[in-house]
Formats: sequence, structure tokens, C-alpha cells
Amino acid sequence: MKVMVAKECGFCHGVENAISMAEKVLAEEGQVYSLGPIIHNKDMVKRLEEKGLKTVDSVGKIVKGTVLIRSHGIAPEQIEKIKEKGLKIVDATCVLVKRVQQIAEELEKEGYEVVIVGDENHPEVQGVMGCVRKVVVIGDEKDLHKLPENSKLGVVCQTTQNAEHFEKMVGRIAMQGFSELKVINTLCKEAIKRQKAAVELCKKVDIMFVLGGLESANTRKLAELCKKYNKQTFHLQNWQEFDKKVVFGKHSAAITAGASTPKWIIDEFAKNLSAIDTGIKRQLLKRRLNKK
Repeated sequence: MKVMVAKECGFCHGVENAISMAEKVLAEEGQVYSLGPIIHNKDMVKRLEEKGLKTVDSVGKIVKGTVLIRSHGIAPEQIEKIKEKGLKIVDATCVLVKRVQQIAEELEKEGYEVVIVGDENHPEVQGVMGCVRKVVVIGDEKDLHKLPENSKLGVVCQTTQNAEHFEKMVGRIAMQGFSELKVINTLCKEAIKRQKAAVELCKKVDIMFVLGGLESANTRKLAELCKKYNKQTFHLQNWQEFDKKVVFGKHSAAITAGASTPKWIIDEFAKNLSAIDTGIKRQLLKRRLNKK
């Protein structure tokens, strides 16, 4: 089977940095705590856990040792709790996420009510929410009623959101009642590049595979985008979830992956997919024999 892999896919710089920092501190200390999964990829998290990374959901569950702040970042209040307990901190927060946190704080100081376009349940958004006193999170149109009327609104965006969605929501926000509107583009450029590359590629093939954790926001966005242009799009975490039936009769396939998907998962999937007999050769041979 003909298989193409998107040039822009897999680990982004923020994730690479977080994994590198985790491996370094694990090699030095043997055991490290992470507040929530370091990245949204179960396979990678499992590998790190085997090296000593302990994932916990609250600071209260850590008695002593080192705490790794994951790539999504956390709220300042949690940082203070970690310091109060005398725990060592290794901060692997993505620089772009830190930028959103800083911008949110600056907007509030300037008198704006902060508006975040994104998923309220995502750890990155929750971290930004913890940086300001008043904040509104807009996921889609149904959340617009949350916007305060006749206020100065300062709008930022979850870094991994789709650019089209951000543009659409800013347009909707601009139609609401406000006294002043300030919009700062906090989208990750790497995420936008990956989205564009994935869309271009999915249009050229019979079937599209988007690899990455089901909890990964940027991977889900990739899958949603590709699905718009190629209905034969499948979001899988790894090769173990692959069903050979979906490629029967298909001639070409493409692969992209979320920013938290390790290269070995992409390589394994591409290698195994390339080796599959999708029935095309047999169909062609049968046609030739019938002509004879």
C-alpha cells in the first residue's frame, strides 16, 4: 500500500523539551512526580513511568521529592502549594503556554476581563484561568452568554485550537455588547503548520490516519479537520488499534500525528501499513485473468 507521512507531525518543541527534562531528572533522581500526565500520550507516559515517573492528580498526594510541571503548565496557586511543602520543582511548561499565562495577567492589570477561546476542561486552559481573578472560557457559540456586557474584553486562545475556530469565535465575540475589545493571537504556529499540512495531505489519499492520544486536544483537532475533507479519517492511538478491514480496497493512505505522539509510534504504524495487502493487486490480477 502506498503510504505518505506528513512532514509536519509528531513531537513539537514544547513536548520534546518536557520529555527531555523528565528523562534527565529521572536519570538523576530515580523517582519524580508529575501533576497530571506529562503529555497526553499513554504510550509515552507508560515508558516514563517505567523509569520512575509517578503521575498524581494533586499536590496533597506528594510528601517529598521532586515535582515536574508538565508541558501544559499549572496555576500559580498550585506552584505556591508545592513550594510550601518544600518540594523541588522542575518546570517543563511549554514557553508558548507561559506566554498565554503572562498575557492573561497583563490584560487583567490593564483593566480587561480575560476571555479564553478553548476547552475549559483542558489543563492548559485551567492553568491560564488560575492566573487571573475573573475569566470567561468560550468553547463555542453556546458559551457566548457568559460574556459580561459593556466591559473591556481581552481575548486570548488555547495554543492548540484550530485557527479557523479562533477566527470564527472572535467574530462572534465582536458581535456581542462590549466597551472595548483587544484580541491577542496566542495560537501555536507549529500547530497551525501541522493542521495545514494534514489537510493538504488528506485530500490526496483514499484514507487518512491521525495518530495520538484520545485525550490530546491538538490531535483531536487534527482529526476533526481531516474528517471535513476526507470522510475516511481515523483517529488511532497506535498500531494496536488498527483494523485491517478499513483499508481493504484502498490504494493510498496518509499519516499525521499530534504534537504529543512519539516518532516510534509513527514509524511503526507507517512500516506496518506499507506492508499490508489491501486487495488492490488481487483485484487487478483478477481483471487481467478475466480479460484473457
